Amino acid sequence: MHYIHFCKLNNMQRINLGEFEELVLLVVAILDGKAYGVSVMQEIENQSGRSINISAVHAALRRLESKGFVTSDWSEATNERGGRRKRIFKISASGVRSLEQIRELRNNLWNQIPKLSFKLA
Repeated sequence: MHYIHFCKLNNMQRINLGEFEELVLLVVAILDGKAYGVSVMQEIENQSGRSINISAVHAALRRLESKGFVTSDWSEATNERGGRRKRIFKISASGVRSLEQIRELRNNLWNQIPKLSFKLA
């Protein structure tokens, strides 16, 4: 099941964020400056129990960057990676605002569910 969350970042701009993009953005925030493709994939797998494709993670990170929700920079080359560098992602101010708005929307919706609804399930 895929959900799209619509967030108004300001009075003019409306941005949508899919369920997987939201997970990726949350994990980038959790990893706090240490997020790269494999670390994001592993953290999502650890937290959700879902098996994740690295290509899907890279695609989501590129989409989030194009929307301005994350920024990226290259790490230094390391011997353990054969001299290759990693692209490190950080959440941007817009990314933080979007997550806050999604959380607020969800909390408002959860708070409107009558208590009786949970007893019937």
